[in-house]
Amino acid sequence: MWQASWIWAQGEASPRNEWRCFRKTFHYEDEGTAGAETKLKLTADSRYVLYVNGTQVGRGPVRAFPANLPYDEYEIGHLLNGGTANTIAVIVLHYGLATFQYLRGRGGLLLQVDRCDAGGTETLLATDASWQTALHAAYDATSQRISCQLPFTERFDSRGWDEGWKQSGFDASGWSNAEVIGAAGMAPWTTLSPRPIPYLTEEPMYPARVEEMNFVKPVTWSAAFDVRTLLVPESVNHANPISFVGLLAAVVTMAEEGVLTIGSVDNGRIPLRVSLGGKWCAEADYYGEAPQQFVQARLAAGEHLMLLDLNRGSHGHAYHLGLHSDVSFDVRSPLEEGSGSASHGTPEATVPFAVIGPFGFAEHIDHQPEQTIDREPAIYMELKQAATQQQLLDDYRDLVREIDPRLYHTSDVYSQTAWRVVDRPQPMPASLQRAVLPSSDAGIIPLHAELDTEILIDFGRELTGYIAFELDAGEGTIVDFYGFEYMRDGWRQYTYELDNTLRYTCREGRQSYTSLVRRGLRYMAVTVRGASRPVKLFDVKLLQSNFPVSNAGTFQSSDAMLNEIWCISRDTTRMCMEDTFVDCPAYEQTFWVGDARNASLINYYAFGSTEIVERILRLVPESAFQTPLYGDQVPSGWSSAIPNWTFFWVTACLEHYEYTGNAAFARELWPHVRFTLEHYLEKIDERGLLRIKGWNLLDWAAFEQPEDGVVSPQNMFLVKALRDAALLAAAAEDEAEQGKFEDAADRLRSAINAHLWDERRQAYIDCIHVDGSPSSTLSMQTQVVASLCGIADGERAETLKGYIMNPPAAFVQIGSPFMSFFYHEALAKLGLHEVMTKDMLSGYGAMVDKGATTVWEVYPTSNISYNENMLTRSHCHAWSAGPAFFLGSEVLGIRGVTPGWTKVGITPQPSGLTWARGSVPLPGSGRIDVSWQLDEASKIMKLRVAAPASVELDIAGPEGYELAAEVIAIG
Repeated sequence: MWQASWIWAQGEASPRNEWRCFRKTFHYEDEGTAGAETKLKLTADSRYVLYVNGTQVGRGPVRAFPANLPYDEYEIGHLLNGGTANTIAVIVLHYGLATFQYLRGRGGLLLQVDRCDAGGTETLLATDASWQTALHAAYDATSQRISCQLPFTERFDSRGWDEGWKQSGFDASGWSNAEVIGAAGMAPWTTLSPRPIPYLTEEPMYPARVEEMNFVKPVTWSAAFDVRTLLVPESVNHANPISFVGLLAAVVTMAEEGVLTIGSVDNGRIPLRVSLGGKWCAEADYYGEAPQQFVQARLAAGEHLMLLDLNRGSHGHAYHLGLHSDVSFDVRSPLEEGSGSASHGTPEATVPFAVIGPFGFAEHIDHQPEQTIDREPAIYMELKQAATQQQLLDDYRDLVREIDPRLYHTSDVYSQTAWRVVDRPQPMPASLQRAVLPSSDAGIIPLHAELDTEILIDFGRELTGYIAFELDAGEGTIVDFYGFEYMRDGWRQYTYELDNTLRYTCREGRQSYTSLVRRGLRYMAVTVRGASRPVKLFDVKLLQSNFPVSNAGTFQSSDAMLNEIWCISRDTTRMCMEDTFVDCPAYEQTFWVGDARNASLINYYAFGSTEIVERILRLVPESAFQTPLYGDQVPSGWSSAIPNWTFFWVTACLEHYEYTGNAAFARELWPHVRFTLEHYLEKIDERGLLRIKGWNLLDWAAFEQPEDGVVSPQNMFLVKALRDAALLAAAAEDEAEQGKFEDAADRLRSAINAHLWDERRQAYIDCIHVDGSPSSTLSMQTQVVASLCGIADGERAETLKGYIMNPPAAFVQIGSPFMSFFYHEALAKLGLHEVMTKDMLSGYGAMVDKGATTVWEVYPTSNISYNENMLTRSHCHAWSAGPAFFLGSEVLGIRGVTPGWTKVGITPQPSGLTWARGSVPLPGSGRIDVSWQLDEASKIMKLRVAAPASVELDIAGPEGYELAAEVIAIG
């Protein structure tokens, strides 16, 4: 099948943040054979963009574990010119480190072009040593991490690089020949699989308006550091959290006496702690809106040794640092000579800082034994007292190291955007609005003689994809782009721990650029710096990219707010459908396994896609080499397990079988479900309860869910997972295992009722700690899960129903819309539909009132954010989109009865409404349309149902109403 060889360049096998170009020109004869196809298939490590004769064809590959790497296939015959030269060009971005969606492999490209007709297949082109390659010189390899979950930001300098490299006729005489590194099937890509899902969309989306214009001046000096890799270089091989003890050091030289401000607008979870001349700034001296931190010191003219304490930990976020003063100052590495300093024979350093340490580090994996480090080793405590460059080098020279320039960059775009020492709002020129319109007229960005110009663009709603623009500017003009999700009454919520920036340096004249990095945003700050003439912005847009789905599902009702909640829930789910479901399009873009169970149900009702669900469910067992408990986010370099997330995956496998009726899928996934649950059952203790040390998470709330011990909701969800596994075993025709898992569920349920019910407090406790003590908290989370999972019966069940109808104020309340999904499931199971819709209107209505266009990670009242203005971290979060499911399944009352939905129940629930209508897609093809209206005077529900004739309908009206039904059979 593969005639092609894997190729890369000579040198480092897995270089950091390398943007590498490959090209090959070949002669193509179009033989005009009827039905013939010319197909190109390729894959790469880590990501590619493919061009044929200068036309972008596709991006990929989809995220995957390297041992099972998908390849993409495109029909390119229509892009080839017969009888002449044609050029295939590929840019490959190799990360060189692990992320939350990528395990580190090595750089590589595999590509083949075949002509296929009735006579067979002929290979026209394949990657080999004749291909040419070069580093894409416009990309700055020192750009820093976007976040710990994602790879790198873009810093693109268009001067001196010819984008004609994608075309035939380009002079590539200065390029090198590629190096063959192995045949198809080589490690780490031992299996190559066809792409399992359709290609994602790229739909041009234009902004709504230019929101603001400001004249600004950034902080004087700024930089970003990859502290994690500086202190623990081998950490690039994984994405696990690490702890370390170390320092950064620099010499600051003040031209005259003055105040120096040291600050971090995003410290990467490492609190800013500063020493100047041997004196550490007092805790009370730090200020700023959390998590931003600043401290000031009045310094005399001359040199001052500055130390930054890095005694903390990191998951991979960049450490952003800024320095500002109204007097002139200089920053240099302590390894570099300065006036009055002794020579230590060290060549001039390229980075104006040095790193000291680590004095210890540890890697943390939640499902493995904990590693600890000494946080106050003697040498570190001594070194913290160093007061001068001379003392530092005389006493500790062997501990002070130069910084690899690839782990540092200056003129940090994030810091320069978020930390402005001058910010002057300006009236908006009406003509500037042309910049956001798809017309031939440009918006002119005016200049200020001494300040930079920022315009703030509002796309009107949350989007995700690729920034694209066209402008005219003078050579050397810098245009910075920064995307964020939320602002209110002039206050901007900066994306802490997300460097959502792009820097573009202009060549002379008119030019365009399309980003290669996916971003999520609503607002985009565009700042022009160092321009010699006004910038003409002809076009700016975002290429909206998501899994290809249409709005097959619909919902409307007598409550306008509920309708808006349904819409923003649907739109959130779409924004979070990439090559997998992702938690959010901005911060992480990570496939979290537990989140995706709920997202799958929402998708069935909003879009009806089965391909994306099947794909994500199959990915999960591939994490078994990291842990038999299965990973909580996959594929990922972070080896982590949340037991509940695996239990939700089991349930999602059953629900996918029930939606599709695909028995082959059930048989394929069943052994993997059995495998992981057997490993969980090994952790049942002598009381018959699941006791596990790990990340025992369910909700962002202050109830007791310790990392070691018996966590009640976790035990309860295991009961449900065991029962769902038994049903999946039945679908896979494994009756013996079905009984085994039913028995295990019954035993665990009995143990829960024996040990986790508090008779005195008349509720299920939240946990039993390792010392045997019960939780002091009682929570709605535990009572909801107990009810949903069928743990209680009799009087206990009635007690729980009372709590669920009227949550006691003394109980820990639900802390996230994710937990609300289970609450709403429990309400629906109990028939409390009006309570469900009122809860939606309360929690989600508060988001809409505050301008939400997609649903948030937490409710605005959660109080778990950095500061009082920050109502949530992520403003687009798939785990929160439950209303799009429940309004279809309960208010419209559409639920599958048999696998594959060959029989569908229609049982509408008024839920406090007077009318509702909408559609739910069926698996495979077709949909069910339902509309109903109440006549309260006669207590009649008028119901209309339109459905394919092949679907059997089981229709029932709500209690207390006579049903007048009209049924239309289609087909």
